Amino acid sequence: MITFEFLISAISLASLYALLALGLVIIYGILKMVNFAYGELIMIGGYVLYLVGSNTNLPWLIVAVAAVLGAMAVSYLTELVAFRRVREKSLTALLITSFAVSTLLQNGALLIISPRAKAVALPKVFSTSVTLFGITTPMRSILTIAVSIALLVGLTLLFRYTILGIALRAAADNFRMTRMLGVPANLVISSAFVLSGAIAGVVSLFWIGRTASVTPTIGLGPLLIAFVATVIGGMRSLVGAVVGGFVYGMIFIFIGVLLPQTLLNYREAFMFLIVILILLLRPEGLVRVKYAQERVG
Repeated sequence: MITFEFLISAISLASLYALLALGLVIIYGILKMVNFAYGELIMIGGYVLYLVGSNTNLPWLIVAVAAVLGAMAVSYLTELVAFRRVREKSLTALLITSFAVSTLLQNGALLIISPRAKAVALPKVFSTSVTLFGITTPMRSILTIAVSIALLVGLTLLFRYTILGIALRAAADNFRMTRMLGVPANLVISSAFVLSGAIAGVVSLFWIGRTASVTPTIGLGPLLIAFVATVIGGMRSLVGAVVGGFVYGMIFIFIGVLLPQTLLNYREAFMFLIVILILLLRPEGLVRVKYAQERVG
């Protein structure tokens, strides 16, 4: 049965998926590379929440800011240390590098912290409920929607009205021409990685908030969701990434309601069947844009 509480939960999950897809497509737009280490940025955010929250008495809001900053810093360092050295090589080299960075971060967490799940302390707001229009709904869902909307609005303003945002959009459309016009390549690419890390850090707060625990492999699920969502919406469009995230989230939630109980174990299969049908009708994604087929080189 579809209720108000169900719709709030569905919109909350879809908002989170939209942010995931946006963080992934920001990098793809410039480097034409799927960053397979993107999920590990969410893992980094989770472990910062665990380590700082467990070893200090800081307010949780400061701990959350530290988690976002940690994801941003690691994202920037991966670009500086790993991707910058190979981005003028082949696309294959970039993809292999992203796999290597992902594996390195995962194994680093396994060796330095633990292969077991670690409990993350969360504020009471993540476990309380609020009553709206006579309907009780988790406060976590309301908070997820509010933060997602605020972040999407902020990113829209950034991309449209700031020099950095205009440079990022121009680089995503035609990187070679943008560079010829005098925009520093390193600055644009580093900014994209930092921005992608910031989005991953924010997502980690709510992704960890669903289970209150973090593991070295926790980033695999978000990465897969982000990749499929960007394919649905269009990997060459920032708007398409957001649309794809919302579409993926809504389809996933409604499949869980509409399927009979005996078929719930096959929800993933039905989900990917719908994705295949969408791509058969719109192979370029739901949002069609003009683009230049090039990459940094």
